[in-house]
Amino acid sequence: MSHEICVIYSTAPPQDAPKIARALVDLHLVACVNVVHVNSYYTWKGEFSADNEHLLIIKTRKEKADEVIRAIKNLHPYEVPEIIALPVIAGHGPYLDWVHEQTRGS
Repeated sequence: MSHEICVIYSTAPPQDAPKIARALVDLHLVACVNVVHVNSYYTWKGEFSADNEHLLIIKTRKEKADEVIRAIKNLHPYEVPEIIALPVIAGHGPYLDWVHEQTRGS
């Protein structure tokens, strides 16, 4: 079996991250979402910003990436949410199989 898995990163406000994570899992678009508190520093519309956010570390099949990105954009409160997909080049076979199984239904 091909293990074409990707990890998608997105940041969100602390009050929105659990809602986004739960929706992605409930829709079987993703196998798992880790939510980690982060401090983000960036410039937006010419102003320096320092925000407490949650980083969503999302595991899914590569073929689901576009659907996951659309779902995040629909659920996300930001005008331009961070959504970055990275390929998984290696991993523990049984875990990669589990990701495939969890995302097969959608």
